[in-house]
Amino acid sequence: MLLNEKKNHYLRTGLILTGLMTALALVGCVWTPYSPTAMSGSEKFLAPCLRHLFGTDNFGRDIFSRVLAGAGTTFFISAATVCIGAAAGTLVGAFTGYFGGWLDEALMRVNDAVTAFPSILLALVFISLLGFGKYNVILALGVAFVPSYARVIRSEFARHREMNYVKSARLMGAGHLRIMFLHILPNTRQVLLPTLVIGFNNAVLAEASMSYLGIGVKPPDVSLGYMLSESQSYMARAPWYMLTVGGVIVLLILGVSLLGEGLQQKEWGR
Repeated sequence: MLLNEKKNHYLRTGLILTGLMTALALVGCVWTPYSPTAMSGSEKFLAPCLRHLFGTDNFGRDIFSRVLAGAGTTFFISAATVCIGAAAGTLVGAFTGYFGGWLDEALMRVNDAVTAFPSILLALVFISLLGFGKYNVILALGVAFVPSYARVIRSEFARHREMNYVKSARLMGAGHLRIMFLHILPNTRQVLLPTLVIGFNNAVLAEASMSYLGIGVKPPDVSLGYMLSESQSYMARAPWYMLTVGGVIVLLILGVSLLGEGLQQKEWGR
């Protein structure tokens, strides 16, 4: 009973926080109170007020508008990263887990070699080759995230390929691709869904970290990580700048983390 209440608590809290942050990002994609890049020399470092809910920064830009736009950028990059990593990782994991043999051995050794490098370091290598910009960040992080999805899917396909429903499908003449993607893949959703949520959270952290270090999204694009890095220089003069941007990042990561934790516990508790 207590376990079910705990699972529901994680799920409810995660859904509420993630929903609020998602709504914030979606609004930022289509509307902001002011232009996120509009500067005003007479309104530098204004404290939060009715005109500027989160205050203004060192260029007189409205922080609330920039947070809305930055949240939209972060969501877009994270979602695209997860799509690339999950799609490629699912294909690699499905073929290696289902067929096994030399294909499994060869691709998993490549997978292990890539996994040996931290995702941020691997993404940094790609960025240095491709150049800056949000689309290059998406590609770099997407490739860096492929091994984690491939390993999860591989283990599931290897477990399911000898089950009775798969053997029955073979006896009925179903082809390999049909068995893989119409029979086995839907049965991996209990593991895949929490993995996607956790991957999204990791993508948010990775994008924010790269932008914070100055190797991610570059102006005029707005990024929460870049804003947090910029706010450090004005911590004493304009503490609201760092607190509001940092608070949004914390709430976003916390919401997705709780959602992932709730989904994992729900599946484990079945």
